[in-house]
Amino acid sequence: MTEHADWSEPEPAATPASTAVTPADAADAARLVAFGLQPKLQPARDQEYADLLRRYREDPPFARLADAVATGLGLIVLEVSPRAGMAVTAAEDSVFAVRMGDYARRTSADGGDRFLHGLAHLAVAAMAFPRPEDLADDGYIGRVTVNGVDAFVRQACHRLEERAAEQGENTDPATDTPGLEAAWRIWSRRSATGATKDARRLAGSTTGIVAKAVSFLTDSGFLQRTGDDNGGTYRTTARYQLQVRDMAGGAAMAELLGLGVVPVTDGTPTLLPPEDGDALDLVADAGLPFHSA
Repeated sequence: MTEHADWSEPEPAATPASTAVTPADAADAARLVAFGLQPKLQPARDQEYADLLRRYREDPPFARLADAVATGLGLIVLEVSPRAGMAVTAAEDSVFAVRMGDYARRTSADGGDRFLHGLAHLAVAAMAFPRPEDLADDGYIGRVTVNGVDAFVRQACHRLEERAAEQGENTDPATDTPGLEAAWRIWSRRSATGATKDARRLAGSTTGIVAKAVSFLTDSGFLQRTGDDNGGTYRTTARYQLQVRDMAGGAAMAELLGLGVVPVTDGTPTLLPPEDGDALDLVADAGLPFHSA
């Protein structure tokens, strides 16, 4: 009797070797992340960067590889697009993270000033995107000035002191007391420009602290300097908008909103003119912008 061979279905073809991750792919993914760590670099001005961004959008395996490289470096990918490039931010445990304590020590021997430096950054973000719709609109460009940010903080401080007085709370906390509200009050005690005869801006003055903040943000690709008026004028970049979106749910921003300093409204003005500007120790030509619908 003749036996018939029992032929099974042919096995699926092996995955082509071309789809496997190669050292060249890993190098390209790392290169893309490296571009993302150069925040001032614009994809439109670098062909290799633009090509890698296009590959990220069109090649899902490559995109996953680039995301994995970023994650391994302690980076969070906020967006990958022609407008922002590969926008990344550092996680708290990343080697690329900038600690506010380290940042403050670069500018002052007084470690207590870290609250003021942190407040300056928070105020810049609040003024750059004063309304939720501004932060959500990809086409929105915020504009801030050094003197305007200082004026905004002093106005807010004045409101907080009035509220504390009405509620019978302590209006003179210790200078080393942590907490956002204490920092706003400490700000009001600090000179706006310094004690020099020609009123030159000192690093430890409040406008000096703001100037340091916007300079750091400019060096980081978050702001672009547009002029010298009002202590320096700046416009926001797509990367900064993404960064502020990422921090919008943080405790500091939540506390800022809770204090009523930057009220969420229906589009009516959110930064109001001070009732008595002379009482707030504002620098001349503070340039405080008043936003309306």
